[in-house]
Amino acid sequence: MREGIFAHWPNRITAARFVGAAGLFAVLAQFAEADVAAMEAARSKAVLAFWLFIVIAASDVLDGWLARRGNHITAFGRIADPFVDKVLILGAMIFLAVMPWSRPYFPAWIVVVILSREFLVTGIRGYVESLGAQFPADGFGKVKMFTQCFAVGIVLALHSFEWIAPHFEFWSLVAKFFVWTTLVTSVGSGVSYIVKTQRILAERAP
Repeated sequence: MREGIFAHWPNRITAARFVGAAGLFAVLAQFAEADVAAMEAARSKAVLAFWLFIVIAASDVLDGWLARRGNHITAFGRIADPFVDKVLILGAMIFLAVMPWSRPYFPAWIVVVILSREFLVTGIRGYVESLGAQFPADGFGKVKMFTQCFAVGIVLALHSFEWIAPHFEFWSLVAKFFVWTTLVTSVGSGVSYIVKTQRILAERAP
């Protein structure tokens, strides 16, 4: 009997992460037009959004570890895992870019640049792999994912919990630092993938 794609835990976790991301967006959608005062009144839902994001983002490490440990690396996992990562991070950033209480941290133009990078790299990867070459994620891309998670998580935390003024100001600066770091690492990793693609194509040229 053939095993299905959800026969092993890594793929189950990936699917659960996608469902969790949809749940996160449903919670964030309730704050789409909310100002800071409205967020204060709905703090319990904001806390739910924060912890949903943390659990979904952290579970990416778990499913990757389980896949390597049990040698359950599958075609589904190679495609679905980065897809879910992009849905979670980019979807959260889009919400944060349009909501009044989070817009100062995530200007729309920064999100557009990051989205453009993802489209570019996805297109490049598909083209290179169609030629039969390998195009794995590099260290720069992993740093980019790390900074993106921190940026989104800290911005959500700022409006999910009560802070005394000095702490709020400190973490606001930290949030802005990680947002700008996310922009730099996104552009930098995009450039590194372009350079890598040029090298691969040069090596395969007759």
